[in-house]
Amino acid sequence: MNQGKEFELIAKTFQGLEELLAGELTALGANNIEIGRRMVSFTGDKYMMYKANFCLRTAIRILKPIIHFRAFNADDVYAKVKEIKWEDYLDPNTSFAVDAVVFSNEFHHSKFVAYKVKDAIVDYFVEKEGKRPSVKISNPDIQLNIHIAETTCTLSLDSSGESLHRRGYRQDTLEAPLNEVLAAGMIMMTGWNGQCDFIDPMCGSGTLPIEAALIARNIAPGVFRKGYAFEKWRDFDREMFEEIYNDDSQERDFNHKIYGFDNSPKAVAIAKMNVKAAGVTKDVEIALRPMQEFSWNGSKAVMVTNPPYGERLNPADLADLYKCIGERLKKQFTGNDAWILSYKDECFDNIGLKSSENIPLFNGALECKFKKYSMFDGRYKEYKTGLSERKREGKDDGSRSSESGKPEFKRRRPEGKPSFRQDERKGKTSESRGRDAGKPASRGEKFSGKGDKPFSRERRHSDSRADKDTRKERSFGKRGNDKPKRNNR
Repeated sequence: MNQGKEFELIAKTFQGLEELLAGELTALGANNIEIGRRMVSFTGDKYMMYKANFCLRTAIRILKPIIHFRAFNADDVYAKVKEIKWEDYLDPNTSFAVDAVVFSNEFHHSKFVAYKVKDAIVDYFVEKEGKRPSVKISNPDIQLNIHIAETTCTLSLDSSGESLHRRGYRQDTLEAPLNEVLAAGMIMMTGWNGQCDFIDPMCGSGTLPIEAALIARNIAPGVFRKGYAFEKWRDFDREMFEEIYNDDSQERDFNHKIYGFDNSPKAVAIAKMNVKAAGVTKDVEIALRPMQEFSWNGSKAVMVTNPPYGERLNPADLADLYKCIGERLKKQFTGNDAWILSYKDECFDNIGLKSSENIPLFNGALECKFKKYSMFDGRYKEYKTGLSERKREGKDDGSRSSESGKPEFKRRRPEGKPSFRQDERKGKTSESRGRDAGKPASRGEKFSGKGDKPFSRERRHSDSRADKDTRKERSFGKRGNDKPKRNNR
């Protein structure tokens, strides 16, 4: 859909999910896709920017660059930022915030960089109009991102606001929940998209089962969110975003089942609450069941799980848990694939099984491994021989797609060069970095666009969300009785 002139955009993600994100952008119709470290750059129009925020499962946020420049000190940053025609983006009555991300030997304090950007914008308006816009950390009208890699600087508008991993369906949680973007990426890595049953035997607050249901039904993850930063921009197109928000034409049927088990009554109660809030109770069954009692009926299924890593378990209990996982898989999951995300090598060693794939992933600051275990009858050597023969004949029935069919994406920079990334563990960020990993930031209800009322979104709590004939309709539009409704099909 051609809605106007294309411009540069940057989608941020976690390390290890870049290829998946590039694939999602390709499916959306983005152009000039280039993969970097923890990011994918692309071009698109306003429609594509809205759709990327609304539809991408593996993106943390979508940035729209304003300017790229070189700077060797804070004064250079100040001067370059002050050259921008800021009246194109805000005015003295607009509030703004700056998030700084720095990976540089020239710049040592990200907060200082953020302050210099703020000073440049404030001084610009004071000198031109005698008034200054206000700086507001929580829920500003305009959110800016300054990224510095050595001396290369990029100043961007943040079109997302809250991190996109905050889908909006989570009602409650346990300690250290799995990030929704990471959970979706893990599922997508397996190649599962609803073609068989899905199991998480240690589901915690239900993130993996819920993300699996959204993938199986092809429900856009943004449908639960209360808002995006771009809704406060001057050029926000209400009708265009309404069209994206109310379009369910790509959603599909799901004829299998998703199961989530846990040994904690509290976790099960929270998971059920979150599943209901996401409206996927028809597809997801949550039950109290310890791993020691896991059994399966023998039908085709994929298991994806994120067991405890040991921070809250003593070493003996942790070893017993992972030994139990291996024992249950061998006895109860023959003929299927299990994918396990964990942190410590000794945990995988205690499983006692040989993995067929080993993918490095970061869960927060922890450098984890995501391993695939193919449960087979007979000897491993015979299984590998048969698998190789099936691949040669094009009859591989595994869940992952063939590597030969993967699209090739252009790399943004040569390996080892500085890159645009926000959450590198050793990087320095400003005070607002916690938006992506910490406590959710509050969002006000007031819409600051000129002449428009705020949107009203009805969060969907219908237990029959997946039933297109009976589910609660999405609504998106002005407050009152004139909300546009999507027709049932």
